[in-house]
Amino acid sequence: MTDILMPALSPTMEEGTLAKWHVKVGDQVSAGDVIAEIETDKATMEVEAVDEGEVLEILVAEGSEGVKVNTPIARLSGDDAVPAPSPVEAKAGAADDKKPSTNKAAAEKADANAQDEKVSAEPRTGASKSAKGETASGRRLRASPLARRLASQSGLDLASIEGTGPHGRIVKRDVEAAASGAPASARSAESPAEGGAPRKVQSLAQMGIPDGTYDLVPLDGMRKAIARRMTDSFRDVPHFPLTIDCEIDGLLAARAQINALLEPRGIKVSVNDMVIKAAAMALKAVPEANASYSPEGLAMHHHADIAMAVAIEGGLITPIIRKAETKSLAEIAEEAKDLARRARERKLKPDEFQGGTFSISNLGMFGIRSFASIINEPQGAIMSVGAGEKRPVVRGDRLEIATVMTVTLTCDHRVVDGAVGARFLQAFKPMIENPVTMLA
Repeated sequence: MTDILMPALSPTMEEGTLAKWHVKVGDQVSAGDVIAEIETDKATMEVEAVDEGEVLEILVAEGSEGVKVNTPIARLSGDDAVPAPSPVEAKAGAADDKKPSTNKAAAEKADANAQDEKVSAEPRTGASKSAKGETASGRRLRASPLARRLASQSGLDLASIEGTGPHGRIVKRDVEAAASGAPASARSAESPAEGGAPRKVQSLAQMGIPDGTYDLVPLDGMRKAIARRMTDSFRDVPHFPLTIDCEIDGLLAARAQINALLEPRGIKVSVNDMVIKAAAMALKAVPEANASYSPEGLAMHHHADIAMAVAIEGGLITPIIRKAETKSLAEIAEEAKDLARRARERKLKPDEFQGGTFSISNLGMFGIRSFASIINEPQGAIMSVGAGEKRPVVRGDRLEIATVMTVTLTCDHRVVDGAVGARFLQAFKPMIENPVTMLA
């Protein structure tokens, strides 16, 4: 047999979610066949088989979270390998009625999903819908393994029990309450949901926030990664901001002309696309700003690989426009649109969001006038772009109205000191105010 292991899809990946299986027990696969989809904190990626053979076992069910890298997730016929226990087998001897640890909760979820999805065996002939995890209408039931066993022992139909666990999952207390005749409303807050977040949070209670005054949303992998990286950056990197105002009436007029020319090709350039291009050109003009700090020395990057912040469900991700200084506005617009779409679908490959030499975060579409971002290590700077809005400006002795956009450059003082940051903004500002200079 050959074990298929949970792959490491990025250098920093330690665990992931097995989002979907594309094969089932008994299928024949060849090297290169897509067999599963793995979800990390940033994206969902396809996993290909590296060997050929028959799928003998599915060891980790769809939807299983917290699957450690190099954990066996399935087995193929073929070369002999030392069998490794699945998460479900590993927890078989654990006591079901104790409060589950994180690992046990993950294993129970894997077990429940294995029963729900029926990935490891064909259903027995004549098995009821409820026994297979479905109601008479075909709706899939969600129940913990312990709840299923208790219901079977008590002769209760799971389809008749209302679940109070996460996403309506039927848990131990629901079966016990159903056996005693208690309504769901009377048991919804009796104890923590199996495998879910505790109802009572000691850290909040200590800060004077009473229990029952909030709903607790468990942290997913993306939010944990954002919290960790931003905390590390804010604590360890000496940040400082530099802010300028740019008049963008010329940019808006140029954008309208450019889009009129590109309309037959179905391409539409955004203000952010023009900001990316201008930033890339300014980084080439002031290469000292296109650098990263390391204990071994400063990395002076050859190209401007611009990471653009994209808001997605549960957090954000920064897909990268590689060698942005070499690309036209039309190329940047098409690439940015594609990357943003696939980012929201969590379909980016690791090399499409890892790395980058400089970041841009634009909150102008939300009406934010100005803000300062936290540096995305190991990059030396990040630029925050606010909304373009009509403001009074002084020209000589006259007061006039112009469309003004505030830009803040947050710098890592170990790499980009004040003079370097100022020279970068001096190069960036005229390109934004007169986009023709980008073509020079």
